[in-house]
Amino acid sequence: MSGSSNFRPPAEDAWVHTYQTLLPQWQSLSHSRQSIIPISISRVNQFDAGRLDIEMSAMLKEQLVKVFSLMKPGMLFQYEAELDAFLEFLIWRFSIWVDKPTPGIALMNLRYRNERALEARGKVRTGLEGPGLTVAQKLWYCVATVGGQYIWARLQSFSAFRRWGDSEQRSVARGAWILIQRIEGLYKAASFGNLLLFLYTGRYRNLIERALKARLVYGSPNMNRAVSFEYMNRQLVWNEFSEMLLLLLPLLNSSSMKNLLRPFSKDKSSSSKEDDFACPICQASPTVPFLALPCQHRYCYYCLRTRCAAVPAFRCSRCNEPIIAIQRHVNEPKQ
Repeated sequence: MSGSSNFRPPAEDAWVHTYQTLLPQWQSLSHSRQSIIPISISRVNQFDAGRLDIEMSAMLKEQLVKVFSLMKPGMLFQYEAELDAFLEFLIWRFSIWVDKPTPGIALMNLRYRNERALEARGKVRTGLEGPGLTVAQKLWYCVATVGGQYIWARLQSFSAFRRWGDSEQRSVARGAWILIQRIEGLYKAASFGNLLLFLYTGRYRNLIERALKARLVYGSPNMNRAVSFEYMNRQLVWNEFSEMLLLLLPLLNSSSMKNLLRPFSKDKSSSSKEDDFACPICQASPTVPFLALPCQHRYCYYCLRTRCAAVPAFRCSRCNEPIIAIQRHVNEPKQ
């Protein structure tokens, strides 16, 4: 009885005091045992995001040019740099400025992360954590991408128009041209070095992102690729097919192909007399008829002249005989 009478129960807030005392130790222990999960951002996705942004800007530019299609031809050509800067500013205003990714970056499930804030905090557990860009980083991004590209494009066009690179120009203009060329060379060399670092580390696609410490990371942990490989395969096949056609078509002679396919033609009811009067190239009655020598077949002057100028060894489309000279046809048939 004496032992139980000496036992005193703890105070009501004793557990709170004990919890506050042990909490820092528990947090330090849990952080020390927490493993860092390294996540590498796909380099292909980052390159694809940039390419998609370029395609999106080109599509917007094409639609905007169609609006002014009925105006004076060539009017937009002198304002092409301003038009490109305006479109780039619109993309920046409605994407990066409002903490949203650009269309290409969004399709690749990426976003910009401020690496300077992470360096102050320390390491993160995964590659998805971290704050977005600050207001200063967004403004500098706009100045570099929109303003920098516009000023450089205008400077190059102005120097080329004024012919600063000619040796006959003054020493000041010549020196400015040499300075522009050296700056461009240094920028290209730095961009190439940055590309090598990007391929090795997977961080910062260009010099602007490296200077601003704006890194592309995944925006969502679970998301499928937005651009399917089926669509990409169709694009690759079509591009290769179109390039093959562009390579083969200039090598094919239209007249020889017509002569080759003429026996298989279904239209055999036309009169041979009408065929002799029609130009074998445009299949119309010659306005200014000329004869091909020595075969003396009738042609339009412009059709025959352009073919002979384009192909020195041009052969007659009717008899496949080499044309040596052309002569104006005097005795035209009466209608």
